[in-house]
Amino acid sequence: MKNFIVSAYRRYKDYKANKKKPQTFAEHVVSWIKTIVGAIIFVMIINGLLIASFVVPTGSMEKTVLTGDFLFVNKLIFGPSTPQIIPFVNIPLPFYKFPGLRKPEKNDVIVFIFPGYRDEVEASEFQYYLKRCVATAGDTLQIINNVLYVNRVEQKLPPNAVIANNAFRDPMETLRTFPKGRNWTHDNYGPIRIPKKGDVINLTLDNLEEWDIFIKREGNDVKVDGNQIIINGKPANKYTVQRDYCFGIGDNRDFSLDSRYWGFIPYDNVLGKPLIIYWSWEIKDAYERPYSLIEKISNIRWNRILKTVS
Repeated sequence: MKNFIVSAYRRYKDYKANKKKPQTFAEHVVSWIKTIVGAIIFVMIINGLLIASFVVPTGSMEKTVLTGDFLFVNKLIFGPSTPQIIPFVNIPLPFYKFPGLRKPEKNDVIVFIFPGYRDEVEASEFQYYLKRCVATAGDTLQIINNVLYVNRVEQKLPPNAVIANNAFRDPMETLRTFPKGRNWTHDNYGPIRIPKKGDVINLTLDNLEEWDIFIKREGNDVKVDGNQIIINGKPANKYTVQRDYCFGIGDNRDFSLDSRYWGFIPYDNVLGKPLIIYWSWEIKDAYERPYSLIEKISNIRWNRILKTVS
C-alpha cells in the first residue's frame, strides 16, 4: 500500500512538472486535434442517443412549424440510434436502431429519414423529413374530398392545419401519387392499408407494379419471368411484410409532398419527436440561396423561440 501511494505521488509530481513546460508547435497541433476529435465524438454520442437538432426546410407543416424553425428532437422516445453520418463531413456510417419507449402513434409529429421517392429503392440523397403521423401499422387510410379517414373514422384536423380548398389541381398529379398505377390524388386517396410486420400480400402480375419498389426496399430481388413473379430466385404469389410502417402527411396538406407521393415510412426510419423550437428566423425556403448573417439576424422570430411542437 505504501509503495502504491509513493508511486502515485511521483506520477502526480511528474504530471505537474510536465504541465508547466511550454508546449511546442507540434504539441499544440496534437492538443487541438484531440480536442476536435473529442468534440466530434461527444456530438455523435449525444446526437445518436438522446437529442438531435433539425431545421425545418419547407412549409409543408405550416403552421405547426415554420420554414426556418430550429428544433430539438427527442430520440429516446422511439429508440436511440447510431449516427447515420459523421458530423460536418456527411460521410455515411453503418446504422443501428435500439428499442425505444414506444412506437409512433397517430397525430405524433415525427422526424424521420426520407425513404426515397416513389420509384426509388434507395433515396438518392440522405435527408431528414418532418411530417405528422396520421396512420400506423395495420390501419386503413382513406381521403375523401380532402377529409381524412382512418379505419373508417373521420380524423379531426390538427389545430394548426392549413387546408386550401381552392388549391390548384395539377391534371398530371395522378401519375405521381403512391402507389404507382392507382391514379389517386392528394385529396381523394385510398383506401390503403398501412403495412404491418407479418401481413401477407397476394401478388399478381396486375398488382406487382404497386408493390415492386416496396418489396425491393425490404431488401429483396424482384423479377418477372414470363407469367411468373420471382422473389429472391424463387417463384412467388405472396409476400410477407418484414417491418412495421406508418403514413406521414404535412399539416399544410395541399402543399405537402408526403406519403401520398412517395410511400410508407418504416418505423426504423423514424428518428424522434420534436420537443421545442430553440431558434427561428424567417426564410422563404431553406433550399434557396444562403442568407447573409445580417439578413438572418434581422429576420429572427423571437416569438417562436422556446415554443413546444405538438
